[in-house]
Amino acid sequence: MKLLTDNFKYINADLLRQYCKELFVASGMPEDEAYINADNLVEANLTGVDSHGVSRMAIYLKRIREGVVNPVCRLKTVQDYKATAAYDACNSMGAVASYKVMKIAIEKARQYGVAFITVKNSNHFGTAAYFAKMAINEGMIGIASTNGPARMAPWGGRDPYFGTNPFAVAVPAGKEFPVIADMATSVVARGKIILAAKNNKEIPDYWALDKNGEKTTNAQAALEGTVLPFGGPKGSAIALLIDVMAGVLAGAAFGRYVKDMYADFENPTGTGHFFGAINIESFVPLQEFKNNMDKMIRDVKKNTPAKGVEEIFLPGEIELRKREKRLKEGIPITIPVLNELKIEGERYGVPFNLS
Repeated sequence: MKLLTDNFKYINADLLRQYCKELFVASGMPEDEAYINADNLVEANLTGVDSHGVSRMAIYLKRIREGVVNPVCRLKTVQDYKATAAYDACNSMGAVASYKVMKIAIEKARQYGVAFITVKNSNHFGTAAYFAKMAINEGMIGIASTNGPARMAPWGGRDPYFGTNPFAVAVPAGKEFPVIADMATSVVARGKIILAAKNNKEIPDYWALDKNGEKTTNAQAALEGTVLPFGGPKGSAIALLIDVMAGVLAGAAFGRYVKDMYADFENPTGTGHFFGAINIESFVPLQEFKNNMDKMIRDVKKNTPAKGVEEIFLPGEIELRKREKRLKEGIPITIPVLNELKIEGERYGVPFNLS
């Protein structure tokens, strides 16, 4: 391990994953499910989405300890048709329930061409891309989305109603990187504001409003106010539509009825998800699709850069490059987050080996 700055340390991804897995096992999870949860978080860090990485360990473990999340995944079938299904996660960990449901979606799409599945009574599931990417190696396009607690006011308002409601679409290519679009419908994922507050950092003034409806650079004030939708009314509209698919259609909580995992330790969050898988072979030959994706990607990369732009990137390309780099060099983890992980290790009797 080498020092990045006084505030960071590089941690090997395998060591970090194993440590988090051991913490989850100690909290009462089966080993295979503990691995999925740990892998979900470490993959976020590997791709540079640190707001959804191991900084979430403390809150996940606290909710398990408080008895408001079921550490063992239980899926109950609500509806099951050829190309669609609806599941009740029975208050399981969101990442495990989502992983299992996405596997079902892929198998249905293999048989029927497409599949769409909803999940209700779940919890925070990490990054949407983690599940959408599962379809890539199966010759499919993956779709994943989720709702969340009220963080964002509808366009024109200042009272939080929608979650940041992220969605991801993952598209395979041939020799080029796959195209992986993963984004919140807010200007920024709220997790980045949480991480900024945890590390005593300021935020840009276009990320959020404080509780008085004023722009702010103070991360804590932003957490007490509302994040802003990307693209103004367009982001607000997409947030609403995702809440329809992952919330209303799933029979899950929606809007301000989704509970806050950071504030409510008495009630399940009621989070809902929406997953899709599209079998490319049901439309065009897979190799033809991959060849044309490669051509599209290369065409985009060769587009004349605008002034001040050195290189044009496809969705997910920066993250995949960062993943390659961090696999070699390690993941930069802040000292406050490392300290949280150490405290959890002491609580569960898991030796801390990340320093």
